[in-house]
Amino acid sequence: MKKRFPVFLLSLLSVSLLQLSAAEPGATAVPEKKAFHLYLLLGQSNMAGRGVLDQESKVPHARVLTLDQNNQWVPATDPLHFQPKDAVGPGFSFGKAMAEKDPSVTIGLIPCAVGGSPLSRWVKGGPLYLAAVARAQEAMKSGELKGILWHQGESDSKKDEHASTYADRLTRMIEDLRTELGQPDLPFVGGELGPFLLETNLPYWKKVNESLVTTLKKLPHCGVVSAEGLIDKGDNLHFDTTSERELGRRYAAEMSRLSATP
Repeated sequence: MKKRFPVFLLSLLSVSLLQLSAAEPGATAVPEKKAFHLYLLLGQSNMAGRGVLDQESKVPHARVLTLDQNNQWVPATDPLHFQPKDAVGPGFSFGKAMAEKDPSVTIGLIPCAVGGSPLSRWVKGGPLYLAAVARAQEAMKSGELKGILWHQGESDSKKDEHASTYADRLTRMIEDLRTELGQPDLPFVGGELGPFLLETNLPYWKKVNESLVTTLKKLPHCGVVSAEGLIDKGDNLHFDTTSERELGRRYAAEMSRLSATP
């Protein structure tokens, strides 16, 4: 008499085979949608990162993934962003801190920052806005979007006409992103500009920084993280490795606070 597999075992085997066949080559398995928390990373070079890589940079976390250039989920390590290919930013330390705050979830990072990019490229209709929305929508097929991280403003600190309109343009961008992504209360956290910036190069950086802080403290479901005590890598422009990681942890603390607020 032939032995037969129990029906439930055959069903489990069939489901497993279907899942394997559906996975893209090189992609990493993701958890169920409600346990996969996604965060969109926007801005310029200090979000993309300019810190120097070290041993810690290449040690992945079991519950932190990133969306690569092919829109596949892979284990997150530095660098998260695609240019430059040898730098540390705040995103990875943010992801690890968020994962440690809730062991029941996996964190999915959606890197979109581009060095040197002005706010004009991030407002609705701009190329970076369009690219970020497209990547977010693709990522949301796998998980739930929980927030946006923003670090930008240096490029808008060169001319008074850009600094003077920064608050209004940032407000519209946040509103448009929330509308387009279908989440009117989506948490949005921005980071202060580095206190080491020089007025000789960026004469209006304090004006931009003040606009950033005032706007994010005024808008609902928005927060800002301080750059106090953080240092540059020697160029009076970019955070060093230690400061980038500390910035990421500060983002995580503020995002957690916003997420817990009714």
